[in-house]
Amino acid sequence: MKEPLVLLHGALGCKDQLVDLESRLESVFEVHAINFEGHGGVVSNKTLSIDLFTGNVLDYCAAKGLESIAIFGYSMGGYVALNLAVRRPNLVNKIYTLGTKFDWSMESAQKEVKMLNPEKIEEKVSHFANHLKQLHHPQDWRAIMTKTAEMMLSMAKGAKLFERDFKRIEQQVVIGIGSQDYMVTYEESEQVAAMLVNAKLVRLDGVPHPIEKVDVSVLVDYVLQN
Repeated sequence: MKEPLVLLHGALGCKDQLVDLESRLESVFEVHAINFEGHGGVVSNKTLSIDLFTGNVLDYCAAKGLESIAIFGYSMGGYVALNLAVRRPNLVNKIYTLGTKFDWSMESAQKEVKMLNPEKIEEKVSHFANHLKQLHHPQDWRAIMTKTAEMMLSMAKGAKLFERDFKRIEQQVVIGIGSQDYMVTYEESEQVAAMLVNAKLVRLDGVPHPIEKVDVSVLVDYVLQN
């Protein structure tokens, strides 16, 4: 029987971005991909948070009868995976993160939030606005972006994982960081890896942050070789 592997997308993303990875891993794993609330057209009137998304994964696993899973979490999805390991350690077997941001100081959060202005994005980066519109149709991507900015600020104010949380995670965690990732630093990834009981830090040469720009073969190798 194949091991269940759950794929978790990043902030402002959806499971459709992971379709190619899903198809390439199906020969090895029983692959599942989910949309977090408010993403990929999934309706939500709730405040977005890491705990909310963690609950989404728990609900999905309960509905599918999954009792032990591995997780590939891209960006925010990796953070959700680690939060899930803290909250429900018996459910999570192994975690692969890619491009997950761990530095949620107020300074860092404010820097991220400055880039999440729907009006400016529509005006200056219209192709990205159209891309988000397609990803989240029929939901309003502007509202999702605003809620995401609010979530980041709440993380800076304390709704995040602390050193004591990371030290509770006993599962094997592979932390992947692309050498061309300009949203996440190697240093913050290294710092969290040092806090974890069983971590492996992997630097992926030439890999940027946006998952659409990453060769799916690199992602497949990352999962299968680690």
